[in-house]
Amino acid sequence: MPDMSASVSLAVTHLVPLAKEVDENKVTPGVLGFIVFAAMALAVWALMKSMSKHMGKVDFKESTDPAAEAGSRTAAAAQAEPRQG
Repeated sequence: MPDMSASVSLAVTHLVPLAKEVDENKVTPGVLGFIVFAAMALAVWALMKSMSKHMGKVDFKESTDPAAEAGSRTAAAAQAEPRQG
């Protein structure tokens, strides 16, 4: 692997004056921050839309099934009855 210290030092020498121009008291997220924020916002919007569609398919009303009611009454009566033994 070739020694790149000369090119690195040259690049740093050219970047130092650019860094001096930046106000040290002002930090901004820049374009990358905006892109990440926009992607997260789109993902949340898509998830909320999908959740809304799936919640619309859910039936919250309980069906009145006579067999299930009779079974639950029998189980409740068996639990309430003391054991003989």
